[in-house]
Amino acid sequence: MSRCATVSRSLDEPVSGTAATATTWLLLEQPGPWGAKALTSSHLDPALGRALESAAEGTGVRVALIRRPGRHADPGKAAVRQLYVAHTVPGRVWLHSATTRDPRRLLGLDFAALGAGDPRSFGTALGGRPHRGDPLALVCTNGKRDRCCALLGRPLATELAASGVRGIWEVTHLGGHRFSPTVLVLPYGYAYGRADAHTVKEALHGVREGRVVVEGCRGCSAWERPGQAAELAVRSAAGEYRAGVLGVVRTDGGAPRWDVTVGHTDGRRWRVTVAQGASLPPRPESCAASVLGTPARMDVVDVRELRPTALAS
Repeated sequence: MSRCATVSRSLDEPVSGTAATATTWLLLEQPGPWGAKALTSSHLDPALGRALESAAEGTGVRVALIRRPGRHADPGKAAVRQLYVAHTVPGRVWLHSATTRDPRRLLGLDFAALGAGDPRSFGTALGGRPHRGDPLALVCTNGKRDRCCALLGRPLATELAASGVRGIWEVTHLGGHRFSPTVLVLPYGYAYGRADAHTVKEALHGVREGRVVVEGCRGCSAWERPGQAAELAVRSAAGEYRAGVLGVVRTDGGAPRWDVTVGHTDGRRWRVTVAQGASLPPRPESCAASVLGTPARMDVVDVRELRPTALAS
């Protein structure tokens, strides 16, 4: 028998499928202040920033700068920088780390291979190895991109670090300013909106146990926006919170309505109908917005578990 559930979301819930999309995250430590477009408006060589943007375009890799919570001093000399690369497609998740004194070595990476889930060039070019430490929580704090991220994100990152939580980094941009503070948890790649310290701690604890915390979750960055909303809806409908067991099999249709097929590693399938709506009443789309808008949102309107005979349809 198929099972059908109608799922409704309140307007202000961050479970709306609007997290940043990337199959792979490449993170470079860059101390000091960040501009709105941090790769080319920070103390990183802007020519290198432009080259990294060009190399990553169309590969599924998203390049972001990170820094440790606290004062944003830049020593102005060559320093050992922390590097991470994380692939977030469920079932093929990995997180590798390395250090370098010369960030230009990142141009030796095979970005297409990284986006497809192959980490070998990270080892060859930078000596990267599988990360054996704590999972990472990246808190968006780039106030030049949107002041919400500084006003709300920086205190959260500082609180987490001061309380002894390991793996906390500030990051340049995650998207969804109106959901600040926004946080990305790696290696699984789930984003959280309007996050507080408790939510982040629970999400990190969930990573250690191999499960996904759905409270405040905005979806997995490996999927496009309809898929993000669909996967979370299936988790809630099926009571399935283990990481790596659900994935987006296919997406049919286009804006403003999609049918998303979500698959389980045990063979079950669900068809999820997702509709694009407008957030009402009108509101600022970010702290920097001077006019009200109606940001797009993903609404899950139906979740149906498919019979085995319907899987080929």
